[in-house]
Amino acid sequence: MEKFQAAMVLGGVGDALGYRKGKWESCTSGVQIQEELAALGGMGSLTVDEDNWPLSDGTLMHMTTAEALITDYWSLEDLYREMVRLYVEAMVSIQGRQPDPATVEGCSQLKPDNYLLAWHTPFNERGSGFGAATKAMCVGMRYWQPERLDTLVEVSIEIGRMTHNHPTGFLGSLCAALFASYAVQGRPVVRWGRDMMKVLPTAEEYCRKTIRHMAEYQEKWFYFETKWQFYLEEREIERDGQDKPAFPERHDAEEMDKIYKRWSSEGRGGRRGHDAPMIAYDALLAAGSDWTELCKRAMFHGGESGATGSIAGCLYGLRYGLEQVPAGLYRGLEKRERLEFLGAELFKAASAEK
Repeated sequence: MEKFQAAMVLGGVGDALGYRKGKWESCTSGVQIQEELAALGGMGSLTVDEDNWPLSDGTLMHMTTAEALITDYWSLEDLYREMVRLYVEAMVSIQGRQPDPATVEGCSQLKPDNYLLAWHTPFNERGSGFGAATKAMCVGMRYWQPERLDTLVEVSIEIGRMTHNHPTGFLGSLCAALFASYAVQGRPVVRWGRDMMKVLPTAEEYCRKTIRHMAEYQEKWFYFETKWQFYLEEREIERDGQDKPAFPERHDAEEMDKIYKRWSSEGRGGRRGHDAPMIAYDALLAAGSDWTELCKRAMFHGGESGATGSIAGCLYGLRYGLEQVPAGLYRGLEKRERLEFLGAELFKAASAEK
């Protein structure tokens, strides 16, 4: 249970650090961010509080997803109706936190009063953003057992499509949920990327059964797969047995920004559903249990650092807990008590027989 609580809290910490009230999340230079961090006294001097280091919309939407997952729903359709209701309500709380435009647009198309079509939204060419991924880790925590993979696939895709009905967006949701489930299972991190690629055919089969006009999704689907295949080949971990990732010798802020831009679709690392979990995963792969190194790679880079920080922080919490994280980073975190509560309830719900 402690690691579930740590995951929810550290997801918030990673978000708050990378977001920095919008200042760092909108900054495209990791060099500048790390210089400003040094001027603040470095990681060891930071004290996170609600006024100076608030949560972004990403963590609030992740909490909203978790709130629905811990309800006593009778069927997945009932879960989706509850998710829709809570997502629409959440639009009030995320105002003023520079919300992801696709999240706002997607929620405006949800229909909480329509029993049959509540969560059905049209394909959205602009729905490829990171927001579906950053609210999905708790899905992997709720359905972490290998025998519940089909449920994880369905729920992560459906909650992704509610706000980001575009394969790059909702496959990011699937990816974040899968990585969280792998963390709980204790799978070696080096395997997560290729294991995720093996699940994509199952996800495609699910979508073929449930999406009426699959053709318009096909090209975007290929983009997500190709980007991840290139990444795994670059790290030399695309095949079973390849368990020693290849990292460049130089990994300062300037070099990281270049690499992350190359992985992105628009020159801004972490902006989309494929590269937000990719950067978080890469940071965890490189850092291991070293929290400071994780932050340098996932929270303090040029690009969508709040998104990558929230995913990386959550996955780190599931793997390693709070032990190596300075208490000043989470004691005063906004909504910490609620995050801990949600982590505990997710653990109980995942453990209960259904």
